[in-house]
Amino acid sequence: MQLQTDICIIGDGAIGKTAALGFAQAGLKVTLLSPAAITQTPSVAHPEEWDVRVYAVNHVARTLLSSLKVWDALDAARVQAIDAMEVAGDGDQRAGSLAFDAYGARVDALAWIVEDRNLNQALDTALKFSTNIQRVQGRASTLQIDDQHANVQLENGDTLSAALLVGADGGASWVRSQCNIDLDYRSYGQRAIVANFSCAIPHRGTAYQWFSAEQGVIALLPLAGQRVSLVWSAPEKLAQTLLQESVFELAARLAEFAQPELGSLTPLQPETMRAFPLALMRPHAITASRVALIGDAAHVIHPLAGHGMNLGFADINALLAAVNARESHRDCGDARVLARYARSRREDNLMMQITTDGLARLFESDFEPVRIVRNLGLNLVNRLPVLKRRLIGHALGKSR
Repeated sequence: MQLQTDICIIGDGAIGKTAALGFAQAGLKVTLLSPAAITQTPSVAHPEEWDVRVYAVNHVARTLLSSLKVWDALDAARVQAIDAMEVAGDGDQRAGSLAFDAYGARVDALAWIVEDRNLNQALDTALKFSTNIQRVQGRASTLQIDDQHANVQLENGDTLSAALLVGADGGASWVRSQCNIDLDYRSYGQRAIVANFSCAIPHRGTAYQWFSAEQGVIALLPLAGQRVSLVWSAPEKLAQTLLQESVFELAARLAEFAQPELGSLTPLQPETMRAFPLALMRPHAITASRVALIGDAAHVIHPLAGHGMNLGFADINALLAAVNARESHRDCGDARVLARYARSRREDNLMMQITTDGLARLFESDFEPVRIVRNLGLNLVNRLPVLKRRLIGHALGKSR
């Protein structure tokens, strides 16, 4: 079989699915390649079961999802608005602090916490009703580029041909490797430990984050109801210890951070804990001949700012804009179109990479003078309205 479409997307995670819907809405024919059997994301077995993988979706991402009729298809009862955020440093009585709130930012929420499963269920439903998208199951084996097409041959011998190939296949991107795009890679020597808990005291829509040179970055994000989601970026040695302990022991360790704001924490059923290695990945380019990279294929950053997924949604926005604004004599994969996409994402991606990497490096040092300076920095930003508004703007996904 040889299938010819305008756009071929490799990667069927949330970013790949969203991009497919965006291009289809623009009237383009799309092939979405899935490496596994194509099935509907399974429903929650029990309403009290919560996905340990969650995203802090900002305003730009929500606007995109709304335009694709996906946001309103989410299970709203499982979406939690972040109304405020409190950040604490370390040292004596956690001397540094920084606070944001939606009221001060003049918005209805700073972000929204959405489970991976909830998002993918809504995307799958939207894909079922899109007439311009063909989902294909198979694994890519070779990529050949000619003047007019990117041609992907699958392991079963089928060929997918398109004017533009979009790599949405994650940090270990096959598309990126096939294009021989070099990559700067650095492990943080940390793992993100994720788990969900109920809290004795209502969180009131507040996200909490603590920085510790010895223990890493601990974040407790509000879930719907009296629940929170943990993302603990723990140094490797500590992470190994945490993974050998029970979720109840993890809850006990969190008491020093959660008290007094959230009270005691109790693991949600089923008692699930997962871990993800953390690294910085910076490709030297996000485009090649008839190829564009989006999401983690284009950048992987430290999760301390919670913006990895939002960068992917911003990539989709920019790529859609470049393709939709192309001149009539250019096709979707034209070199000029891809150059515009790359240029539009350069500053935003670089700024987020530098910021998250710099903060990760700054807060991993236990040198006392550095500890004092970073706590003073948090306090200073908290007292400077102009700088604070700029940080809020980045959190919202736009300049303010």
